[in-house]
Amino acid sequence: MRDSIEEGRRWLEQAQEDLKWADHLAREGGWHLACFLAQQVAEKALKAVRYADGAEIVLGHSVERLGSELADRYPEIRDSVKRWSVLDGFYIPTRYPNGLPAGIPARVYDRDTARRAVDLAREAVEWAESRIDRNAG
Repeated sequence: MRDSIEEGRRWLEQAQEDLKWADHLAREGGWHLACFLAQQVAEKALKAVRYADGAEIVLGHSVERLGSELADRYPEIRDSVKRWSVLDGFYIPTRYPNGLPAGIPARVYDRDTARRAVDLAREAVEWAESRIDRNAG
């Protein structure tokens, strides 16, 4: 069985790798995919901290819910969680045409939206990195 810090770092490493690809997609025109992946990155980063804190199972996909739970323990992120929560809006409509009233995700999302999403995800990863490093130290 892994220790909690090791498990948190495992989740964080995946978030970091996914962030690289989200950034690439945001630069290369895969804007809808960059937005979806940004949501996934933030979700994994927040789960990384929960695992590093000793959680055995972390369920759910909501950045807002995961962040709010963490803000109970780490109140300094309360304002950040409000910003990061917008990423939850990319969980379904970026992937499925029936998640939008018209059009398809590949034609609805744009470069600016993708860049903002990736920047928010990067903030979540950077916070998780610093939090796990402090917990390990």
